[in-house]
Amino acid sequence: MNPLIEVETLVLELLLIVSIVAIAVRRFRIPYTVALVLVGAALSLRSSLDVQLTPDLILFIFLPPLVFEAAFHLNLDELRRNLPTIALLAVPGVVFNMLVVGGLVAFGAQLPLSIALVFGALIAATDPVAVVAIFRKLGAPKRLEVLLEGESLLNDGTAIVIFNLAVAAVLGGAFNLLNGVLDFLIIGGGGLVVGMVLGWLISRLMANIDDHLVETTLTTVLAFGSYLVAEEIFHVSGVLAVVAAGLVNGNIGPRGMSPTTRIVVFNFWEYVTFLANSAVFLLIGWQLELPVLLENWRPILWAIGAVLFSRAIVIYVFSRLGRAMPGRWRHVLFWGGLRGAIALALALSLPHEMGEARQLVTVMTFGVVLFTLLGQGMSMGWLVERLGLIVRGDAQIEYERRHARALAARAAMEHLQRLKDDGLISSYTWEKLRPVLKERVEALTAAVQEALDQAPELEAEELVTARREALRAQRSMLSNLRRDGVISDRTYEELVAEVDMALDTGLDAWAERAVARGGLVHANQLMAVVVQAQDLESATNALAVRGFTATRIQSRGGFLKQSNHLLLVGVPEGRLEEAVEALRRTCRTRVEYLSTPMEGLNIPMPVPVPVEVKGATVFVFKIDRHEVI
Repeated sequence: MNPLIEVETLVLELLLIVSIVAIAVRRFRIPYTVALVLVGAALSLRSSLDVQLTPDLILFIFLPPLVFEAAFHLNLDELRRNLPTIALLAVPGVVFNMLVVGGLVAFGAQLPLSIALVFGALIAATDPVAVVAIFRKLGAPKRLEVLLEGESLLNDGTAIVIFNLAVAAVLGGAFNLLNGVLDFLIIGGGGLVVGMVLGWLISRLMANIDDHLVETTLTTVLAFGSYLVAEEIFHVSGVLAVVAAGLVNGNIGPRGMSPTTRIVVFNFWEYVTFLANSAVFLLIGWQLELPVLLENWRPILWAIGAVLFSRAIVIYVFSRLGRAMPGRWRHVLFWGGLRGAIALALALSLPHEMGEARQLVTVMTFGVVLFTLLGQGMSMGWLVERLGLIVRGDAQIEYERRHARALAARAAMEHLQRLKDDGLISSYTWEKLRPVLKERVEALTAAVQEALDQAPELEAEELVTARREALRAQRSMLSNLRRDGVISDRTYEELVAEVDMALDTGLDAWAERAVARGGLVHANQLMAVVVQAQDLESATNALAVRGFTATRIQSRGGFLKQSNHLLLVGVPEGRLEEAVEALRRTCRTRVEYLSTPMEGLNIPMPVPVPVEVKGATVFVFKIDRHEVI
């Protein structure tokens, strides 16, 4: 078979496996990444395919998008607030981990101390993908998620730098502490500088472009390019360069993006991360050689014990020197220190000059990764719930109970209706049961509404979900209309931009207004906007999707002899710029033509005269007091 076709076939098979696993895990309480490892291990026993997980494949192909996506979505303000704790865990913590794990493994596994320190450095890189997925699913505290992700992003780069220094010391036979510290600062700091510069340049370029395809492509270039430029040109840390580039681009770039671009970019990186994570963990399982792991069970146990012991000291001691956190969070941070792709990539990249010790280090790495993914990953959800980090109020529990009863009763009624329609129960029986079932459904529906009335935050959440689904249905219909030729591409782009703006910015405000049921809007400014008739619909819709209510007053006159409208808009505190930006995007300057008599002629012959018409005129007044009449 053609080699290219073989590769394509292999990729399609892996994608199919990934899709099946993703569908299957919805029925079981097992992390998706853990399921992939297990499936990969099972396939390795039966499949004859020779799939190699190489260091270059991980570090150059899979790692950049994973690191970039995590950094892109990390809030810079949250990271700054927790930076002292994260820095303690990611720099001194990694060095401490290398020393403690190296010392214990050298004693227990009978490895030379220098090689044991190499193992301690590579195994310090954490990979909390499974844990973060559980956090997002259960709704763990945001700061705890930032601590775990921030530590992982920084200590990955730190561990790789220290690992390379340790390997160089083993091969060179000597280590100079001062030179090692300088190399660490140059390589690590250089990577951060390269990433920040590239991230800023791409962000500035994106600010001057309004094309979601081009901007998505630029983020892809930034993710992979920052790694290559740092590693291959400047010979500094590629991982830290990607971290810095992602942080800068994720916190600056979206400000200049249109809502459509922002949604496309976010969805694109969510998909790329899904593919990369899926491939990595499936291939990890595929590379497992269970007989070899069983033969080396003693050094693997020493490695697991050393890693847990070191992690416990770092979390329970080092983290106390940073910003205060609840004691229960430390238990989660300790148990959430999973190891994954980076540790394996570093182990597989060990030089063959290390001899037989290289094989033992690789086996121990696989053993630790397997333990953390299966043991810690599968028990993390139970630990989070047991520690009470996911607090669900009585109102939410009661609402879920009533909602479930109402849905179950409605499903029962609809099922009997189908049985009656199919002739499986008689019309007489159905007519007897229908009033009872209908009364039950109505009573349960009323109970659900009562629960929502007593908990406005739950009502707002349900409204946001319903509104989001409605907007997605609108977007789908617009795509169908363009496909069928009912609307042009220009009209499609304009209308889709409005829907995307509502999806991106207006849902919470819309829900608050809907919950208030026409209650008083607490505005401190009145905005009077004069718009032309051509811009009226776009302007009012742009304001509405952002949660602003406009009162319309129509008039006619002026030298254009055309209709214009006065919109009176109540603006809450701090939202004036948002309202003005909505008008700026929708009320565009255009040229109108007037007919005037030609000069020098006795007979009135018209000549077109171009007149520039501004999109909107805005007046803002301060409100001291307002009443409902």
